[in-house]
Formats: sequence, structure tokens, C-alpha cells
Amino acid sequence: MHKKVEDLIAEDMIYSLPSWAHDKDTLTKILKAHPNIQFVSVVAVDLGGNDTDEKIPISLILEDIEEFLSVGVQTDGSSVMLKGIASLNNAKIDLIPDLEANWIVDYNYDHTYEENGLPIGTLRMPAFIEHNEKRVDSRSILKRTVDYFTTEVKELLNKYPQALEELNVPSADDIEEIVLTTATELEFWVKTPEDYADEEKLSTSQMLKEQYWKRTKGNVRTAMEETIMLMEKYGFVPEMGHKEVGGVTARIGITGKLNHVMEQLEIDWKYSTALQCADNELFIRELVEEVFESHGLEVTFLAKPIEGVAGSGKHTHLGASLKLKNGKYINLFAPKDMKSGYLNAIGWGGLMGLLKNYEVVNPFVTSTNDAFNRLKPGFEAPICIVGSVGHSPQIPSRNRTVLVGLVRDINNPLATRFELRAPNPTTNVYLCVAAAYQTMLDGIKAAVTSKMDCKKLEMEFSKEAGKEKFYLEKDRAYRSEEDVFDDYTEEERNQHFGKPPATVWENLKAFESYPNKKEILFHGEAFSETIVESYKLSILDKWVKELAGRIIVDNMELVRNCKKLHGADNVTDLDVVNWEKINGMRNYLMKDSLERKSLFTQIREAIAVKNYDLVSNLQLEMSEKITKLKQLYSVYRRNLLEEVNGYYDHDRM
Repeated sequence: MHKKVEDLIAEDMIYSLPSWAHDKDTLTKILKAHPNIQFVSVVAVDLGGNDTDEKIPISLILEDIEEFLSVGVQTDGSSVMLKGIASLNNAKIDLIPDLEANWIVDYNYDHTYEENGLPIGTLRMPAFIEHNEKRVDSRSILKRTVDYFTTEVKELLNKYPQALEELNVPSADDIEEIVLTTATELEFWVKTPEDYADEEKLSTSQMLKEQYWKRTKGNVRTAMEETIMLMEKYGFVPEMGHKEVGGVTARIGITGKLNHVMEQLEIDWKYSTALQCADNELFIRELVEEVFESHGLEVTFLAKPIEGVAGSGKHTHLGASLKLKNGKYINLFAPKDMKSGYLNAIGWGGLMGLLKNYEVVNPFVTSTNDAFNRLKPGFEAPICIVGSVGHSPQIPSRNRTVLVGLVRDINNPLATRFELRAPNPTTNVYLCVAAAYQTMLDGIKAAVTSKMDCKKLEMEFSKEAGKEKFYLEKDRAYRSEEDVFDDYTEEERNQHFGKPPATVWENLKAFESYPNKKEILFHGEAFSETIVESYKLSILDKWVKELAGRIIVDNMELVRNCKKLHGADNVTDLDVVNWEKINGMRNYLMKDSLERKSLFTQIREAIAVKNYDLVSNLQLEMSEKITKLKQLYSVYRRNLLEEVNGYYDHDRM
């Protein structure tokens, strides 16, 4: 311990402070040895996934560091997403530092400390939000889930020795702790500022697979390398950075540097505990933005920044292990014999619990209009509640069309885990992971208490729609080793796996449609009715405000930019017919008359009276009509001999 403190004190720049350094004396020594660390930021995460960031002078903290570490700071909670909890007449909240989390030092490389020339640092402390003596933030929910999951699994292993036998553990007394291991894969787009996306070029490049895994160049390469190097200094253990499928080749400008950059990237790093995984991703996102921006590049973490091109995902890996008292780790889901089985009973239970109850997980996974734009057939984004484990134990699952895939390495049982493929960069990782583990635990309890062996549980998971089983729902199927999009029609998908929600409102309605499943979230007091209602109100408010104030406004601009381009010369009857179709659709979307209200007006009026079922249906119609309008306009423009400035031919990203 003493040596570690000396090491931190001796380093010119420190990048993180582990939990053992969070006591008063150790922390004081380290901060005084690094005077360029001038600020503290107590980082709590509200229900919307927004993190707080305030600059508190270190000098103020050092005056009474012991009190600060125990009670944190008080602030106004009306500005964070805690609807129905922190109201205007009861808005005060406490931000309490998490002493068990890893703390990060965030450096401002544009601002140096005069005495030593080092960049000014801010010590970021992950924290909890407390309101009326109750913790109501995203981090607290995930922490309660982890505590509940580990406690319940320990009790199951104590009570049902057959589960211990499958794990090759002689006694529950040999278990020191249960560790939830989680990881995310972060995809994002980068581009040159003020450049716009050309849908046709991007779509063609994607179909030709011209960008996937290609070599990064210029400032994109530099920014990627710098990001990965900084991640190593922070101890995130980066594993890979590479190009994703989206993008077009940049061009060299007159300065000799690349411009017109428009490409999709992915960065991966090592798994960690569930709470630390979410904390890490929160900081890495900001690191990515700042590094790429320092190289003149814009970064977007939108799920679907460009229509017609692959969106950005954030595949989330969910695992669990036993740590024995002798230091050995055992995967909680892996079978005794990796060559003859996919999973053990606990693993089958976890997979079935997640899929059976996914309707109440989904609102935490997909919560924005942008996210639903990504979940469409044809882009490897999962839309059906279905899983894959592989065609045989010797052949791992390679099915990218399912919601949940089993990841396994026949030579490494510790690698066994589930990959949830629906999350996107805007997903609140804390709530998504918490809801996933809560529902997994429900299935684990059912599987273990049934005392069924692995083969019978595999048959349960592989059931056909209409077959009665002990846990999974009769009318649904849950396994597909086939391509969900190519091998099933839309009608067949809906019949086998259930009809997926298509809007934010349809997704949120699951909380009311599946009360028994929602109740699972409350087990162990991880979530509560108040928290779920607050989350629902916040997401609903964001949905309608974005729809009225941004999506309709952007679509109005699109409609106006679809202008008549042909004149009297070189015009054919086809041009006239094409324009009449376009103009008719423009009027339907946007133009009111005495007899009829436009689609845009109908949506606004439905929002005003809170008829959200109607709003949802009209939004789907608007999306369909806008897509059709763009297609028609592209065909119309393609037939003209002369180019005309001012027409619509790009998406803003």
C-alpha cells in the first residue's frame, strides 16, 4: 500500500486513483503532490444517462476533505432528469462520491499550470444522487442490482447443490464472491465540420464493403491512435480500434491534408465489473470527442445519423463468474464439458430470463427517435426478441440478426457470455445492464429450482411457437440459428417472435402491458415504481418535444427543398408526372387547407391533447411518407439533363 502511494506521488501525471487511495490522508498527500489537479467534479448520472460536471476548487475540498467524502455536495436537482422525483418545490439533491469506484483525472491540454507546465486536471469522482434520503440515480440502480444478483445466486447455490456440481465447486463455502463482468463496444461517426452526407455514395460504399476494416489515414488515424494511447494511460486496456462498415473515402485538399472525412469507427476495451464498465464508457465517450475534435473532426454518437446507411451500435456483453477463495475464477454460465454443451443450467436460465422479459428491458435500451431509426431490417440491427447459441457446441453462434447471441470459446470457458446487440451509443448503460441482469436472475431462479438438466433446458429454449413449456411463453419461439431477415417474412417474424415496437411510445407502453414483468425490475429494490414512472415521464417528454421541435421542423425544410427543377426545355411527360407525385406528397405532408389538415399539423394537434397512440401512428406514417418523398425526388432529379442548385440531396449529420 505504502509503495503504491509513493508511486502515485512520484509520477509527473496521474490518470486514475483506485479505491484504496480514497481515504483522507492518502488522498491529501496525492493531491498536494500534484498541484496541477485544480478541480474536483462529482459525477452522478441521472435517469436519462446525463452526467453532472461541476468544477469545485481542490483548495475548497482540502479544507474539510473528510466531510466532503462522506456527504458530498448539495445542488439543485430540477435541472437533471428526475421527473416526478426532484420537483421545483422539492429540488435539492445530494451528490455523494462513490468511494469504491475508480476515480479519473481529466486533463485540459489547452490549459497549463504555471508552476510546472503540466495540464490542469479535474478529479472526476463517480457519485450517487440522493433525494429525500433515497438514492435515485442510474449508478445506484445498477449497484443495487449487482448486490441483489450476487446475494440471490449465492443463496441458490447454497440451496441447490446440483448447480454447484455443474460448476465443479465442492461447496458454497469455497466461494469468495460473485462478479458480474460486462463490456461494451462503442461505434461512432466522425466527419469534417460543415460537410454533409451524400446518401447514395455512402449507401453504395457500404454495399461494396469499401470501408470495413480498411486502414485509417491522416487526422482520423492520428486521433484514433492518440485515443487508444490515452486509454492505456488511464488503465482501460484498449483491445482494438478499427473502421466500421459506414463511410466514404476522404479526399486530399489543397493544403495537403485530408478533407471531406465521413467514416464510421469502433473502439473496444477490456471488460470490467458491471458498474465500472458503465463508468469507463461514460468517460471514454468524452475522451473520444475531445481527442477527435482537437484534430478538427466532429464526432456523433447518434444511433442513426444518416438514413439508408448502417447506424452505430453498442453491443453489450453480459457475463458472471465465481471467484473462489483459492483465487480461481469459474464462469457462472459455462457447461462442464464445452464440447458437448452450450451452457449450464444457470446459463440457460439467464438467457431465457432476458428474452422472456425483454419487453421491460427494451425501454431502457431503445429510448429515442434516433435509436428506432436504427432498428430496421437489413442493417444487422436486431428487431426481434430471439436468441442464437450456435448450430452445435463445436460451432459458435455467428448469427448477427438476433437480439441476443451466445459468445463462447470452446477452449476458454471463462469467455462464455451473452451479447445483447440492440443497445446503441445513446443507451443508458447503467439502466440497460441493470434491467438485463434483473430479468436474467428471474430465469436463473426458474431454471435452478426446476432441477432440470441442461439438455431439457435447451429443449425449453428451442421450443416452437405454440408449444407449452414450464417457463417460456407458449405463443412465442425464442431461438433461431437462421437469418431472421432473409429466412422469415415480416408476418412470420411477428408470428414467431412477437411484433416489435416501432416508436418510443410503443416501447414505453410495455411497462403497463406487462405488469408481471415490470415487477421483476423491483426485486431487491433495484428499481421502484417511482423510478420507472420518472424514467417514463422523462423519455415521453423528450420524445414529443423532439418530434414537434426538431423532426417536424427538419422535415419541413426537406419538403421545401424538394423544388420543381424542370423548365420548358428538355422536359418529358415522365418529368411532369414525377413532379406531380412529389408535389402531391409535399402538400399532404405540410400544406393545410380549409377542408384538410396536413400530416404535420395532425401530429402537433395530437401532441397537444396527449393522444400518444395517435401521435405514434402518425409518426410512423410521416416517416414512411418522408422516405418515399426522398426516393421520388431522387428519381425525378436523375432524369433531368441539367443540374440545378438548391435541391435537396443530402442528410445533415
